[in-house]
Amino acid sequence: MGAVRTRTGRRRAVPWAVAGLWIAALVLLGPLAGKFAGIQQNRAVDYLPDSADSTQVARVQDELPGGESTDLVLVYHRGGGLTDADRRTAAGQIAEVRGAYDLTGEPRGVPSKDGSTLMYPVSSTQPGQDEEARDAFVDGVREIAEGGGGLSAEVGGPGALNTDMNKVFETLDATLLFATLGVVTVLLVLIYRSPFLWLVPLAVAGVAAVAAMAAGYGLHELFGVTVTGQSGGVMTVLVLGAGTDYALLLIARYREELRRHERPYDAMRTALRGCGPAVLASSGTVAAGLLCLLAADLNSSSGMGPVGMAGVLAALVAMTTLLPAVLVLLGRRVFWPLIPAFGSEPRARRSLFAAMGTSATRRPAAVLAGGGVLLGALALGTLNLSGGIRQEDSFTERPESITAMRTLAREYPERSSRPLTVIAPDGRAEAVLERARATDGVAEAVPGRGGAGWTEIAVFATAPPETPAETRTIEALRDRLDPEGAYVGGPSAQQIDLAAGEARDRKVIVPLVLAAVFVILVGLLRSLVAPLLLLAAVVAVWGAALGIGGLVFEPVLGFGGTDPGLGLLSFVFLVALGVDYGIFLMHRMREESVRGAEPEAAALTALRTTGGVIASAGVVLAATFAVLTTLPMVGLVELGFVIAVGVLLDTFLVRTYLVTTASVLLKRRMWWPGRLSRAPRRTTPATDDEPVSAPAS
Repeated sequence: MGAVRTRTGRRRAVPWAVAGLWIAALVLLGPLAGKFAGIQQNRAVDYLPDSADSTQVARVQDELPGGESTDLVLVYHRGGGLTDADRRTAAGQIAEVRGAYDLTGEPRGVPSKDGSTLMYPVSSTQPGQDEEARDAFVDGVREIAEGGGGLSAEVGGPGALNTDMNKVFETLDATLLFATLGVVTVLLVLIYRSPFLWLVPLAVAGVAAVAAMAAGYGLHELFGVTVTGQSGGVMTVLVLGAGTDYALLLIARYREELRRHERPYDAMRTALRGCGPAVLASSGTVAAGLLCLLAADLNSSSGMGPVGMAGVLAALVAMTTLLPAVLVLLGRRVFWPLIPAFGSEPRARRSLFAAMGTSATRRPAAVLAGGGVLLGALALGTLNLSGGIRQEDSFTERPESITAMRTLAREYPERSSRPLTVIAPDGRAEAVLERARATDGVAEAVPGRGGAGWTEIAVFATAPPETPAETRTIEALRDRLDPEGAYVGGPSAQQIDLAAGEARDRKVIVPLVLAAVFVILVGLLRSLVAPLLLLAAVVAVWGAALGIGGLVFEPVLGFGGTDPGLGLLSFVFLVALGVDYGIFLMHRMREESVRGAEPEAAALTALRTTGGVIASAGVVLAATFAVLTTLPMVGLVELGFVIAVGVLLDTFLVRTYLVTTASVLLKRRMWWPGRLSRAPRRTTPATDDEPVSAPAS
């Protein structure tokens, strides 16, 4: 009786202790999570490689007198031509700006050839590096620059563009959080058909999000990890998407065990033992794939690795500790009205995935070949992906800075309105200035500030910003000025360096991700063939999803280009997340094979028992990434679209048909060179050292 009382007390004490520890953790982590939005850095230079020319220029500018400058262009335009009154209005407003702020020079009006436009470049070092001060400066200038009566007044330039981007990222975290919570809520209600159960995983996911944001803040403060608005948004999606997936798998197994165990504590302990290894392995593949981003040259990509990993691990810990504790404390009644009674049998019903698997195995070779051809045909859509997106095309809704940029490009075709910035050593400044002026494609070069051993030179190209002609001018300048120890930077040069960094990172990161995931799969499945099959499947899905993007982005959505980071980031997420579902399916297939099932029976049993849960998890994950498509940044829309489409392809085509049919065709060769590839059939249950089953639906 004493032993019984001890066990009963432990059953009651452990869930309460776990819940209490999480409450204490929330009290400690909450204030840190509140600081997460404040550490996000969204300037273009924050995304660049440390070694890039444009990064060096930005660092030197910080050391010049006054520090970093905020550069604007005030654009006054009237379609029929500016009047004398328009020019007086513009001059008066410029004088008001000059009186309100400390400018680095006297603004000089530059009229267009047809007399319809007048632009005033304005620059100030007064805001410095403080983002709030820079945004306040831009907003203040916009309040002064007002048109009317047919005269338009727009504030553009790099400083205005950064402010418009900051305003998007300021609302990004809250928008993503609430939109994702709404999507997940609807899906959980539909999946569980319970008025209460959906609240539990959703609340735990919210707790995991707080822990992840606190961890992200800690990574920034302790290790200097770069946190951008993009990585913060992706982390939110990962926490809620992956966390809900883990909850679906655990709750499905827990419901099954409640029919076999009288006490919820015992049922949960068995459920954790059953699905724990598969959940750990799946989260491990995602974490390993994200950690490979540490090898990236781009600060934004290398920072996304540990930030994303923090999100996945926070979701894992919360869903394997807090969620079980809360479910045990609530007992069976949380499943009302479909309460799984002890000793009952689940209602028999025809499994959709069993029917799909049966149809696929009738002609497995034809199904496998047809699926491969379909994925290959979709991948051809990547040929329609256009080049890197320009800054003026990076918003789905054009802010004022973009309309000003387009007006300048239209009215000043003979020269760029956005200067390139050259930083030259003081002793060679004159030589650099002469070399810059003599470079093909340069309209004008003007010396600017000096200090800290450097001289700043503004170079105006004859070509519009971010065009092939301007790119050739930048490359020519770098070739001519490099011997003089000068650097060429500025917004256009930053875009070139971003694209170069992305190209370099793809060559390094892609093999690393494949190698890391392959090693984890080999350790889990004890085979070489099965991991290769899963990796080939997710790579095919990645190509097909990108191809669908190529058929949609420009022809349907009208996007002007493709974000340079789309290929790498979509690859990392689709490979790491896609392998998750393969782990659950293949893990169960291996267990059935260990128990002596024939290859075809093992494949069908695995599909029947895990298909429903995997499908639910896939829909939830795709829906959470699809939330990114509602944001006003083209890069995030493209990333969310490709990952959502890829997850759905992986869930309903690759896992259901291609992996199943390949397993049937390969038979026991699937497990080569492991013991299952050559061992005779076994009819005894799996021993303790064999892998346990993946969660059943």
